[in-house]
Amino acid sequence: MTPELRHLRYLLAVAEHGSFTRAAEELHISQPTLSQQVKQLERAVGVQLLDRAGRTVRLTDAGEAYARHARRALRDLAAAERAVHDVADLSRGHLRLALTPTFTAYLLGPLLADFHLAHPGVTVEVRELAQDRIEAALLADDTDLGIAFHGEHPAGIAATALFTERLGLVVAASAPRPVDPLPVSALGERPLALLSRDFATRAHIDRHAAALGVRPAIAVEANSVPALTELVRRTGLATVLPEPIAAADPHLVPVPLDPPLPPRTVVLLHRAAGHHSAASVAFAALAREHARTGGYAPPGEDPGTAG
Repeated sequence: MTPELRHLRYLLAVAEHGSFTRAAEELHISQPTLSQQVKQLERAVGVQLLDRAGRTVRLTDAGEAYARHARRALRDLAAAERAVHDVADLSRGHLRLALTPTFTAYLLGPLLADFHLAHPGVTVEVRELAQDRIEAALLADDTDLGIAFHGEHPAGIAATALFTERLGLVVAASAPRPVDPLPVSALGERPLALLSRDFATRAHIDRHAAALGVRPAIAVEANSVPALTELVRRTGLATVLPEPIAAADPHLVPVPLDPPLPPRTVVLLHRAAGHHSAASVAFAALAREHARTGGYAPPGEDPGTAG
């Protein structure tokens, strides 16, 4: 018997769940059928691929080796199918986009609106992920493009600089505001609502505060930008967010810090090699044009000096 694609999918499902029962539920087949199909695969390759002795089903050493190639084969097949269905004139197509969460508050909407107007036949799948997960998804060919920040990217990931972003202290428009910039030490004195520690933005804040010997006075942590902005509007709390978010919200105003938080470079991430669909190429071009004409500071330029 020659192994078929279903055999590879069945093996990987059992390995992922560690259980024939849970894998069968996901695959919508019976557990005896799944077990029989995996045994067929093992007979075909001539080795035991799964260790069924314990409470959890695990891959054997041979199974681990086989599964690596099976995953790669399924990824390559999925890429081939996307390439076949990719239409150069963009009358149809599919784009998978991942981005760090703060971009949904000010960048994603305008970008997707422009892209949809230009290419209404292309469907777009958007996911919010931490930057390391975006990079892993790109390497695994689980997403086409990522929007994140400049840094030490893994081998196989290419980055195109889009614009420079600055973070700032933000308060409610109704709150009293100082005439002069606040010293950064104010972050350790004024109650803050900040993004949780799994956000790149929070890591940026913490690094800068630590370098200046400041310990932020955190009253609330949240994993949602809308939750933070709503808290700031309704309380005396302040937060730290990308300046474009405050600029677009009439209920929020920025409060200058001295020294200001350091700027960071927003980048478009993609795989350095492999197939790039017409949809991903078109979106990348639109993102670069949006960054150039949208009032953002060019890469490497301090937003405070932009005209």
